[in-house]
Amino acid sequence: MAISLAERTAQLNIEQSLLVKADRDIEEGWRRIRDQEDRVRELMAGGHDTRQAERLVSLLRQTLVEWERHRVLIEQRVEYLRQEVAAG
Repeated sequence: MAISLAERTAQLNIEQSLLVKADRDIEEGWRRIRDQEDRVRELMAGGHDTRQAERLVSLLRQTLVEWERHRVLIEQRVEYLRQEVAAG
């Protein structure tokens, strides 16, 4: 069964909203990493053990890589849907 132009357009709108959300989430992720790196420096300056804090930075970075990969998939879906809608 073929998907109507209206349904494709609705899907495109949803995916574009998801792309905006992904961008916000990624920016927030970078902010969290910067904040955690600041905490690590503060702990180091105070002579505290930073292993757990550094581990958290590493996990945050790994998570952000996955978010960025997911964003690329959303971007590809948006482009596909744009072409579908343009072809009418």
